[in-house]
Order: sequence, then C-alpha cells, then structure tokens
Amino acid sequence: MNRLHVKFCLSLLIAILATGILFAQPLLYDNGETVVKEAVDFDKLKDTLKKEFEEKKLAWPPQNIYIRSFKYDRLLELWVKNKTDESFTLFKSYKVCMQSGSIGPKRAEGDKQVPEGFYYVNEFNANSNYHLSLGLNYPNAADKILSDAKRPGGDIYIHGKCVSTGCIAIQDNAIEEVYLIAEQAKTNGQDFIPVHIFPIKYDVPQSLNYLTETVQGSQSVLKFILSVKAVFDYFEEKKQLPVILVNKKGDYVIN
Repeated sequence: MNRLHVKFCLSLLIAILATGILFAQPLLYDNGETVVKEAVDFDKLKDTLKKEFEEKKLAWPPQNIYIRSFKYDRLLELWVKNKTDESFTLFKSYKVCMQSGSIGPKRAEGDKQVPEGFYYVNEFNANSNYHLSLGLNYPNAADKILSDAKRPGGDIYIHGKCVSTGCIAIQDNAIEEVYLIAEQAKTNGQDFIPVHIFPIKYDVPQSLNYLTETVQGSQSVLKFILSVKAVFDYFEEKKQLPVILVNKKGDYVIN
C-alpha cells in the first residue's frame, strides 16, 4: 500500500468520524439471525432534541434526568430537571413495544420477568444487537436479598428492535432519543441516572383494577407492590426523587 493510498484512507476515516454518524454494520442476534444496524445521525438528532428542550424551557445538554417505566401500561417516561429547578418536568413518553413476563418482580434467571424496583443506568452500548441499549444494575441490593441466591439473572436493558426476554424494548427512534439524552446527561456530569420500574401506573383506574385482580392471594407480591407505590406517590406529589433505602429484609424504604 503506497503512501498516497494510506493518506486517502486516513482522510476518508477522519471525514466519516466528523459527520457524527454511526454507519450500518452487520450484527448477530442471540438466535443466530444476522441483521444490519441502521445508521444513526446523532448530530442531527442533537439539533432536534435541543429545540424540543428549549420549547420546554429545559437546558441542553441535559443536567439531570430520570427514567421510569410501567409494565402493564407499556410506557416509558423521560423526566428532566435543570440544576436551578427543584422539580422534574416530563420531557416525553415512549410506548414500550415489547416486554415479557407478568406483574411482579424478577426473582430468578430464566423467569423472563422484567424487574420491578429502583435501578440506575450502568452501561451504554452503542454497538448493541438491539440497535442501542442502556444497561441496568439488576440485581440491586433488594434483589440480592429476595431473589434466587445463586441465579438471580442479569443482563437487563432498555433497548430497541421491539424484541424482549426480560428487557424493556422500545422503538428504534425512541431508544435513539433516550440513549442520546442519557449519554449527554452523563457527559454533562450526571453519573447516577435513576431508572424506576413499576408494575402499573397507579393513577390509571384500569391499571389499578388489573393489579388488584392479579395479586389477590399473594401477600408477598402485594407487600412489594405497596412498597414501590410509596415511591410513585412521593414523586407524583413533589416531582422530586426520594432517598430510597433497602432494609435487611430486602424491603424498599423511603428515608
């Protein structure tokens, strides 16, 4: 390879990186299916999100974000707070297009349950087989007490592609927004990005009726659901996040 060709290749690589675009690349799903990862123009998306943030009087890049999801309602919300604000503002809601399991927390590897409880983002994967993904710190302190001691499960993500076995799957354009906003918040100094997963949206009568019918006869699930509801109620009233502790029994307690 001559110097001219090497120089051309380096120039081309620099030009590609400068565009801020992730180009299509082949990826392999767990079932062996080969897919092509579509390009994501993050620079263009940044411009779009910046305008949407400005319309809601929110600072860009984001300074403090909070994600919460509701299993039965198949909904994921992204809340944002400026450093000078006391309360969060709902930026956008996204439809969860696929999830597995039923009402109730995850307690063992292979149960196909989406966890319920209070987590944070601990991984950013721009090369995910599921377009983009945000990893969650399951099992958390409560899960380690209450779940299967040897095989509690793991690898829980918010991701795209609308396929799921225990994860929260949203549309690709939705995960692009959520991923970029989370990445920008982290770059802007937010090391702890909370993600709360609830069984239902407790202020929706239909969801509450379904929950009541589902947990009848299960005192352990009912006790758990009431403990996570306390956090939902706190946030609904104040639009602020409480300090959440875990006692020796694995129960969530608001400090």
